Amino acid sequence: MPTKKMTSAKKPKLQLDLALQGGGAHGAFTWGVLDRLLEEEDIEIKGISGTSAGAMNAAVLVDGYNEGGRKKAKQQLHDFWLEISEAAAVFAPFGQVPHAGAMPGMEWLSAFNPADMMSRMFSPYEVNPMNINPMRGVLERTISLKHLQNGIKLFVTATNVETGEARVFKGNEITIDVLLASACLPFVYQAVEIDGVPYWDGGYMGNPAIWPLIYGTGCHDVLLVQINPLKRSGIPTHAIDIVNRVNEISFNSSLIAEMRAINFVRKLIKTGKLKDTEYAEMRMHRVLPPADLREMNASSKMNASWDFFLLLHGIGRAQMDAWLVKNKKYIGKESSLDIEEQFLAKSKRKTSA
Repeated sequence: MPTKKMTSAKKPKLQLDLALQGGGAHGAFTWGVLDRLLEEEDIEIKGISGTSAGAMNAAVLVDGYNEGGRKKAKQQLHDFWLEISEAAAVFAPFGQVPHAGAMPGMEWLSAFNPADMMSRMFSPYEVNPMNINPMRGVLERTISLKHLQNGIKLFVTATNVETGEARVFKGNEITIDVLLASACLPFVYQAVEIDGVPYWDGGYMGNPAIWPLIYGTGCHDVLLVQINPLKRSGIPTHAIDIVNRVNEISFNSSLIAEMRAINFVRKLIKTGKLKDTEYAEMRMHRVLPPADLREMNASSKMNASWDFFLLLHGIGRAQMDAWLVKNKKYIGKESSLDIEEQFLAKSKRKTSA
């Protein structure tokens, strides 16, 4: 009697969208996260939304992945951050402080970067009239725009200077100028004009923008790689610490608003007030830097030392590895991030009798 050939159905891959925050040099932490995630063959990245350094990480990954798969994406991310460090050695040598910001008492060293001090006194239109941006060369040498059109979907956010609204670029809209616009800090660089419209850093209005992923990829799981801390204990008293905290609050405000909206819609769906056929119920996940990295001040975000990048990369890989061990099982099933606890909870303060 002939035996029936046994066939095993191929297990479907876990689908995941990524939302990548910006944060200057701390984007090397995200590089580590992505580097580790790309080793998970059973996880399929459907789309990435990124802002500032997050947008550049996203574009480099998508470009490499769409051209040559996971191995190519990992190599391209490595080459991108190495290029940044080498460019910074020429344009901002005082920003090359090994481990500055990673060791207690060392953060002040990179605060003496002349470019940082000049930006506090003069506008980029005065100190950089030729509008030289070393990141342009880095991006042009690292990515090929033709590979951004297919495969993993890419969304990049910039802020319209005139209207104050977020503009999300996608598909063939994404250019080198769009990536530079998404990372355009107005005290450092001149506004980037795209089709006659000036843009600044996307972090002001979407850091990162999550809504493009909700209906743009068909995936219901979003992994947020969050660099900027929501909370920071104590009152900043030094000028650079005050500026840092103001930036953290403003760059997180749009994220908090989106999280509030996602949580609200999810509640309405669960109570039957909204139909899940018309509204997407998102499953949210998050990877965070460890506490010591979150406590670094703004000066460390300007440190482009290759040693510092490698340190952050290693931390990112370790955090992603720990997240996978604990939370990978939730992808496609339920959220591993409690939005109400992490984003909407009221602060508890001790009151005297």
